[in-house]
Amino acid sequence: MGLVALGYAAVLVVAATLLYGRHLQELKYPAEASGGMWAAGDALLYIFIACLFMVPTIFQLFVIARFEAFYKGYSQLLLSLSLSAPLCVSVFFFGENHVVQTLNILCLYRLILSPFILVGIGVSRLVARFDRATTPSTKLMTLFNWPRIGRGVRENTSSPTWA
Repeated sequence: MGLVALGYAAVLVVAATLLYGRHLQELKYPAEASGGMWAAGDALLYIFIACLFMVPTIFQLFVIARFEAFYKGYSQLLLSLSLSAPLCVSVFFFGENHVVQTLNILCLYRLILSPFILVGIGVSRLVARFDRATTPSTKLMTLFNWPRIGRGVRENTSSPTWA
């Protein structure tokens, strides 16, 4: 776990350095920094930083997957994150007339980060080590973190359980 924390610290230092360098460029070239190409460069930098943070997160998943209690809490967090996407789409549906602009911007960022959350869900599914997470009859229920229902389906069916 210490190596994972060290990985996050290293990524944080790299991200801070890249963002500070970008800020210094904006101060040196203020006219160019207001253009659309500069904004595209900012977007690419943010995507690169998000990908950098995915690396220690994947290693953290391998560590958390050893402990069912921690992994259950993580699964619940992932479930709440995955359920926030439809909520954000509905916020866009209501438009700016009914919702504060800050909430619209927050929902926009959440929807932009959806691919990263989907990668997190996929990797989490691959590193799961518990019976409930690996049997075909309970994959969907484990994804939504309903362990009692998953156990009931597994125990009450006559279908074979594959490991």
